[in-house]
Amino acid sequence: MQVLGSASIPVAVSVGTATALVPGDAAWPPGRAAGRQAGRPDAHAEEPFDRVARLAAMVLGTPQAYVTIAGERPSPGRSRTAVRDIAGLESAAELLWCQSVIDSGDKLIINDARVDPRISATRPVEPAGVIAWAGFPVRGPDGHVVGALCVADRMSHLWSTGDIEVLETLAYVASGELATQVALELGAERAILAQTLQESLLPPRLPGIPGLHPGLQVAARYMAGGKEGEVLGDFYDVFPSVPGSWGVVVGDVCGKGVAAAKSTALARYTLRAEAHRETRPSVILAALNRALLDWLTDDPRFLTAIYATVRPTLTGAAIQVGSAGHPLALLLRADGRVQTFGRPGTLLGLLPDPELHDLRGLLRAGDSLVLFTDGVTEARSHVDRDLYGDDRLHDLVAGLGDMPADRIADAIRRDAAAFSGGDISDDTVVLVLKVPGHAINGSPRPPRA
Repeated sequence: MQVLGSASIPVAVSVGTATALVPGDAAWPPGRAAGRQAGRPDAHAEEPFDRVARLAAMVLGTPQAYVTIAGERPSPGRSRTAVRDIAGLESAAELLWCQSVIDSGDKLIINDARVDPRISATRPVEPAGVIAWAGFPVRGPDGHVVGALCVADRMSHLWSTGDIEVLETLAYVASGELATQVALELGAERAILAQTLQESLLPPRLPGIPGLHPGLQVAARYMAGGKEGEVLGDFYDVFPSVPGSWGVVVGDVCGKGVAAAKSTALARYTLRAEAHRETRPSVILAALNRALLDWLTDDPRFLTAIYATVRPTLTGAAIQVGSAGHPLALLLRADGRVQTFGRPGTLLGLLPDPELHDLRGLLRAGDSLVLFTDGVTEARSHVDRDLYGDDRLHDLVAGLGDMPADRIADAIRRDAAAFSGGDISDDTVVLVLKVPGHAINGSPRPPRA
């Protein structure tokens, strides 16, 4: 079992190999096996898991957090590293708990090992050892559990629902990073690698946002741009925030390839983690800005994003929107009026104190909020290379009538694709949030000429 990333408070990263408890049927690329034999994984492979561990420790306030990945059964003569020398794995009990997560494929939550009958009956807690512990499965590209994201504390800790949601999200991020590394090590074709990366960066499905009467409609459409096999940086996400609120984000990372994909992953799990304790978009986006600036890399990345906090109400939804260098949202009212919503802000990852603003508003029955990336407005005509532009998008949205959210998103995607003749040079994301209502005139309004 290999500790690919670990963190403590204060953060002190250490990497080692624990070979005593590993599944015998785990299959890894030759490059990864060689890294285990040497006793240290590749520094670039270690870095993303290290960031996940640091974020888990920071958000949950635990002294220790780490990601473990199981490997081949040790062969005779292979050097062994003592468990007590590995940061984060200071006891045999932790190794057993990690192995339990891997074997069962399910999370293991321990609030107090001294009184937990599952633990105390089989192995007494060691003096000054770990008291509270939580582990979540990390899955390989084939869906099998091959490791765990773990947090530990020497004091009892009642893991809250919010704690569990944060850890599940970070374990999902670690699984996506593992899929990326395995694809690279296996020498996958660029198109396959791009698909693997993209699937790890976009939510597999969007959750429904329950409303008081009725629920809110959410729909998103993504169109991949660039050449075949390229990975670009547009992303979107919808997730629970503080109780009663939801976070909605659309973003665009500058650049392409694996570096852009890593920035996208960092953005998604930083936003999710911060949204569990904050609702103001400007504060949440500022936290992402700090994470980008703190990321020590020779290839710094910038990104734009628009973030909305959504709180369902009796009449629809209350929204707060903040933009960081991103195209502002469009607000489609039930009567067909369209207005730009939000205030311009500074892109993230560039300045330590970006200019960010929040704008509050209400969505009532029949209203829709449309978030999008510049892949829509900067699409080029296949006839004369003119830009699609903001005005054309306004006119299109104004003529969509009381369509449901998925049909609005489809209409925008289809119109941009038709305008460019299907030649999409940049990623495109459209995300629509709608309060269901009755049509004003029973049918869509035609766009203006």
